[in-house]
Amino acid sequence: MTGALWELFFKGVWITIQLMVYSAALAAVVAFGIGLARTSRLWIVRFLSGVYVEFFRGTSALVLMFWLFFALPLLGWQLAGLWAGTLALGLSYGAYGSEVVRGSVQAVAPAQREAAIALSFTPWQRLRKVILPQAVPEMLPPFNNLLIELLKGTALASLLSIGELTFQAKLARLSTGQSAQVYGIILVLYFVIAFVVTRVMRLLERRAKASIGRAPEKSGWLSRRLPVEKQGPQVIATPGGKP
Repeated sequence: MTGALWELFFKGVWITIQLMVYSAALAAVVAFGIGLARTSRLWIVRFLSGVYVEFFRGTSALVLMFWLFFALPLLGWQLAGLWAGTLALGLSYGAYGSEVVRGSVQAVAPAQREAAIALSFTPWQRLRKVILPQAVPEMLPPFNNLLIELLKGTALASLLSIGELTFQAKLARLSTGQSAQVYGIILVLYFVIAFVVTRVMRLLERRAKASIGRAPEKSGWLSRRLPVEKQGPQVIATPGGKP
């Protein structure tokens, strides 16, 4: 493999990371917006948000990407390939993430909501100070899985001739004819990106749990253990029944 081909790979990695970050940011906004709308007291809000979820979960992200890139210009809107891919992936994975948000919010104990009401918190204060701090730690593990799936979904953008990792690998294969070596390299590169993303998400999960007083789980060598609040002295009973 020559230096020029490695330059192609690194350029593809950079565009893949950009596509993943932009799509993940859009998906997060959609997930929280639609997920919270699914818990609304107004039936029309729940209905419309449910329609969104069912539509984007039931359609192909690839077909949506093609529609945004090839069909939308017929209506007078022209999107660059990177933004068409970002929009398609963000809307699709945001629909999956919205169900994670809805389930985590509804899993918060009703007693917590009642306590916030007793303290005369407004609905926004209840959401910001009571519900979300307890729901977010439960969202992060499934969000980690969705983010890894989103990373792998960026390969679909190669069909729009976006110069991400899979597209650059195709160019390298055509240039060298070494299919096994080229695709073996990009498998490793995808794994490295996914591994780093997983480590970061687990660190965020540990911090989120520690922020609400939950002891962080033991983790691997790449994660720093967060301090756990000291417990009070334990009382040990003697055989005679006295401490």
